[in-house]
Amino acid sequence: MSLINKIPKSFYITNDVITQSKYLLGKTLVSNFNNQKTSGIITEVEAYLGEKDKASHSYNNCRTNRTEPMFKLGGIAYIYLCYGMHHLFNVVVGHKNFAHAILIRSLEPKNGIDIMLKRRKFKNLKKELTNGPGKLTKALGITIEHNTFSLLENKIWIENNGIKINKKDILSSPRIGVDYAGRDAKLPYRFYINNNKWIST
Repeated sequence: MSLINKIPKSFYITNDVITQSKYLLGKTLVSNFNNQKTSGIITEVEAYLGEKDKASHSYNNCRTNRTEPMFKLGGIAYIYLCYGMHHLFNVVVGHKNFAHAILIRSLEPKNGIDIMLKRRKFKNLKKELTNGPGKLTKALGITIEHNTFSLLENKIWIENNGIKINKKDILSSPRIGVDYAGRDAKLPYRFYINNNKWIST
């Protein structure tokens, strides 16, 4: 992998989170900790549209110690604990105070698979290795300690390695686990690659 293909800053400061979410499908999420580089192709994402989105942590301009990273200029990681145990990785996008975020839900393992298997205590490669937001962070070694890390540097970043997903192969559905959001729970803001086995269930 070459850092030449790293997604530039301009991507992250665009406020159209729906378009940006779809664009991330087929891109490669990379981590590099202690000289252990692992990566996976992004196969599934969810968009969260800031203060007007009842499913978003930043709904109604909610600013707390946890949500404050969402209000920063796009291009950083927003990582939080779910159920006190799962580290969920989000890409902050948009201008400062827009609080848009894209949850990375699933990956297709690409590089450093042996390291991923060890981290997940798996003997063999199977879709359960990275087909969920808490699974993929564990496989890539991403934890809440990496919250607010820049995605423009050399610990966590996203690459464009030339994989093009046809528009007709990008499917959408309501987001998962946001029933509390009322009508917003039905918004089709989950995007995934059609017929790809590396999708959450």
